Amino acid sequence: MSPDVDLTALRTGARPLRDRLLALDSRLFAFAAARNWPAAEPVLPRLSRSANHGVLWFATAAAMAASRTPRSRRAAARGLASLTLASLTVNTLGKRSVRRTRPGLDPVPAARQLGRRPITTSFPSGHAASAAAFATGVALESPAWGAAVGPIAWSVALSRVYTGMHFPSDVVAGAALGAGAAFAVRGLVPTRAQVVPPARPRAEVPALPQGEGLVMVANTASGTADRVRALHDGLPMAEIVECEPTDVRAELEKAAARATVLGVCGGDGTVNAAAEIALRHGVPLAVLPGGTLNHFAYDLGVEGARDLTRAVRQGEAVRVDVGRYVSDGREGVFVNGCSLGVYPELVRERERWSGRIGGWPAGVLGALRVLRADRHPLEAEFGGRTRPLWLLFVGNGTYHRMGLAPGRRTDLADGRFDVRVVHGGRRPALRLLAAAVAGPLTRSPAHAAVQVGRLRLTGVAPGTLLAYDGEVTEVQGEVTLEKLPEALTVYRPLPGN
Repeated sequence: MSPDVDLTALRTGARPLRDRLLALDSRLFAFAAARNWPAAEPVLPRLSRSANHGVLWFATAAAMAASRTPRSRRAAARGLASLTLASLTVNTLGKRSVRRTRPGLDPVPAARQLGRRPITTSFPSGHAASAAAFATGVALESPAWGAAVGPIAWSVALSRVYTGMHFPSDVVAGAALGAGAAFAVRGLVPTRAQVVPPARPRAEVPALPQGEGLVMVANTASGTADRVRALHDGLPMAEIVECEPTDVRAELEKAAARATVLGVCGGDGTVNAAAEIALRHGVPLAVLPGGTLNHFAYDLGVEGARDLTRAVRQGEAVRVDVGRYVSDGREGVFVNGCSLGVYPELVRERERWSGRIGGWPAGVLGALRVLRADRHPLEAEFGGRTRPLWLLFVGNGTYHRMGLAPGRRTDLADGRFDVRVVHGGRRPALRLLAAAVAGPLTRSPAHAAVQVGRLRLTGVAPGTLLAYDGEVTEVQGEVTLEKLPEALTVYRPLPGN
């Protein structure tokens, strides 16, 4: 180092800058304390207390989830995940790194003060971090909900200075940390808006401004009433047919014979039936998500009545691949996937219990019962070898994983099957769990993933179960799975229109 460099001067030069910033912070705090805000006095202290321990944000998330739309539920979950990360960061790193005392309360009117003060240090503001994290996380998933939550988050952050709990810089730093936490969560679990399905190949379909010519068949067992009402509000000339599960196929057949566009609202099995009938009648399909999972509609980019209404009004549609299985004279189609092994058994267990305890709990119970049962792996011959398998999953299209999020399809017309295999062996539950965690990125002695255009299995034992789009059938002998490229025309909103 040069002898001309004066380290003492450098240190003393840094101190005045820090001192000036701290002095400015104190002046801003004193200015806020001296201001008379009659409208804020009955609101901000109560709002600040309600945000203690995240109570305000948990209540807000519950209200959002109660709206029962997929986007609002995802926004609530993302907001809470962002809040959790921000709180952990503030309490483990932030407050231990900068041990700043809280401001004195002498300038703050007694009516604003919150009573007992926290024993934690002042920098950064945990309330501001939580508020910004929750609001930013919500906005990244749903801008509309973000616009509603944002003013509340801003008011909570402001209340921390107003009540004398924090200096302004504590609040600014906390808010910046909270927003950063929300973006970090998005890096781990991307939003649906980050993965927009390609608008290809586009299909020429009629635009139905009022829904004329659309016949929508709704499975009432899927709890579709609110959704079809919302669709009818946007497309008042659409014909709505609500029916029980046993009548769905018959009503779809009748609808396809008179409809310009066949519509369907229900679970995976209902959508599967509609796709098969639309293919046979040569009519385009409009899918309104109405089941528990709704993979096909969501991967298309249709999350609710608003998305489908826009697509039908403007005549926006694409062509998608359909999978077909053939075995022992039987055949069927699938738009999501099909599988052999433990999964078909899980589907049967889920159907057995779903009417009593609901879809998701029935799925969990079914998985526990299937994995705990004493059984032998399925044996099938493919690639010239007989292999024991716990699971063979064939997805209609390639599933991609971004970060920690579950895989989803970004292209429904890629001409490929996404094949996942969990090999037979000891401890099937551990093998299945390892395959689920690893996804398509790895191969191991326990599991593998490949993409193919056609698959043929032989030596399948009689009575073997095959699940396709939530339905279950029996297969035996030879099972052939093949693609029907771009066979089905489906309405969906196109990006940028």
